[in-house]
Amino acid sequence: MQSSIHPVILCGGGGTRLWPVSKQALPKPFLPLIGERTLFQQSIDRVSGRPNFAKPTVVAGEAHHGLIADQASGDIRIVIEPCARNTAAAIAIAAHSLSPDDIMLVCPSDHHISDESTFHSAAMAAARLASQDWLVSLAIEPTGPATGYGYLQTGEALGGGNRIGRFVEKPDLETAKRFLASGNYSWNAGIFAFRAGFLLDELNSHRPEMAALVAESFRKGQKTDTTFRPAPSPFEQIAGESIDYAVMENTSRAAMVAADMGWSDIGDWDSLAKAICEDAGRANEDGNVAKGRADFLDSEGVLTFSDGPRVSVVGLENICVVVDGDEVLVTSRDQAQLVGKLPGASSKGGAKCR
Repeated sequence: MQSSIHPVILCGGGGTRLWPVSKQALPKPFLPLIGERTLFQQSIDRVSGRPNFAKPTVVAGEAHHGLIADQASGDIRIVIEPCARNTAAAIAIAAHSLSPDDIMLVCPSDHHISDESTFHSAAMAAARLASQDWLVSLAIEPTGPATGYGYLQTGEALGGGNRIGRFVEKPDLETAKRFLASGNYSWNAGIFAFRAGFLLDELNSHRPEMAALVAESFRKGQKTDTTFRPAPSPFEQIAGESIDYAVMENTSRAAMVAADMGWSDIGDWDSLAKAICEDAGRANEDGNVAKGRADFLDSEGVLTFSDGPRVSVVGLENICVVVDGDEVLVTSRDQAQLVGKLPGASSKGGAKCR
C-alpha cells in the first residue's frame, strides 16, 4: 500500500440521547464527556501527526463550523454541507475532494476508542484491503446482546480480514442473543476504509441518482484554502441514506477487519457510564460513576453527571442522574436509549438547504 490514509471525520447528528448535556447548539461530539478533550478533539488527535496519515478532512454542517474551528488543532480541511443528507452523501462529497487512489478512513466524530494502538493497526489492515478495492468496515466483538447496533456476519477469510457474510440492522433481543451465542457476528463500528474512486464507482452502480447529484454539487461548489462548500441546489435534491444502506449492503466487495480497541459509540447515558468505567477505572466498588459532586449510599451501578449541584443517591440501582443548568434527567440505565424521545431532547435545529 503506497497511498496515504486520508481520515474523514463526520460531524453530524444532535446526540439527543445524551440530553440535557448534548444540545443542538453544542452536541455530543464537542463535549468533554470522557477526559478533558472533547470526543471531536479525540477523533482528530487519533489520526493526526502519524506516519502514512494525511491531514484530516472534516465534514459538517454550517451550524458547527465555528465549533470545529475553535476545537480543531493542527492542519485540517473542512467540507461544509449545505444540509444534512446522511452519511452516504457526506462520504461521497469527501471522496470527490480526494484523488481516486487515495484511501479514505471514515470515522464518526463522537465515538470513543480507548486502545489507540489497536485502532491504528486495524486501520492499516483495513487500508490494505481497501487498496485492493474492498469496502471495509471495522468490526467489534460483541460484549452482550445489544439491540442498538448493526451486526456483521463473518464470511470467508481475506488477507488481514474477512468478507462480510451479511448485514443485520439493529436486531431484536432474541436475535441478538442468537448472534452472540453463535460467535459469528460482530458489531458494526461505523468506521470504514475505502479507495475513494472505487467508493464513487460503487455508489454510481447502486445509487446512480445520488452519485450524479453529489458529483454536480461538488463540481459547482466553492473552495477556499481550508474550506469547501458543495453547491446547495443539487445537494438538497439528494435522498438521504446511510452508507450502509446505499452501498455496503449492496456491494459484492464488503469486507471487515476485527478491531478489539475499547470502542464505544457513547450512544446514551448507559454506554457513557460503561465507557467511563472501563477507560479510567473510575467506578467505585459498587459500580457507581460520578462526574461532578456526588454521594452514594446503599446504591449500585449509578451514574451521576452534574455541572454544579451535588447529586445524592440513596438505595437505588442502575440509574442515571444528569444535571445541566436548570434541566434534570433521571432514567434507568436499561431505558436510557429512550431519552431522545423526550420533549426537551427532540427540539429540531438542523440545517436546512438554502
